[in-house]
Amino acid sequence: MAKPALDIEVDEASGEWRVDGMPMILVPRHFLVNNHVASEKAIGVEAYAKHLHEAGYKSAWQWCEKEAARHGLSGIDVFHHYMKRLSQRGWAQFEVESVDANTGHARVRVSNSVFVSEYGKDAGRNVCYMFAGWLVGSLEYVAYAAGRPLKLQAAEIACGSNGAKDSCRFEVKPKD
Repeated sequence: MAKPALDIEVDEASGEWRVDGMPMILVPRHFLVNNHVASEKAIGVEAYAKHLHEAGYKSAWQWCEKEAARHGLSGIDVFHHYMKRLSQRGWAQFEVESVDANTGHARVRVSNSVFVSEYGKDAGRNVCYMFAGWLVGSLEYVAYAAGRPLKLQAAEIACGSNGAKDSCRFEVKPKD
């Protein structure tokens, strides 16, 4: 297995992990997904997806803002950097198939999703919806930082747990 191209710093006194200067928590994948499943059961998939979208949106925006400043990035380079870093952190492999920073339209292919791996290929529903808020938050940040605020929405249009053969796909577009 290849070593990730990330600098991980561990504070010996507190045990805090940092990647790219940001605090991180290392947990087993099954722990995260078991909590995900428990939340779906407790409040329902639709309500949970709404909460995840809001939290994911905010987190993506904050991450992009900090990373843009840290690395001197701007424009669509911030979004590509975000997709690269997500791919390096074990969530999935995020491949930008197309993106238009001016309109907010994007198509992102997601392979090796942690959710597909844990739910299996026969869940009978889309299970990677957690990523939608990340895509919207990161692309809205890019537009805002360029002085062209957009309101976007994202949808998981194919999922490896719901019949898609090789990957999941997301589509981002302006809100209706």
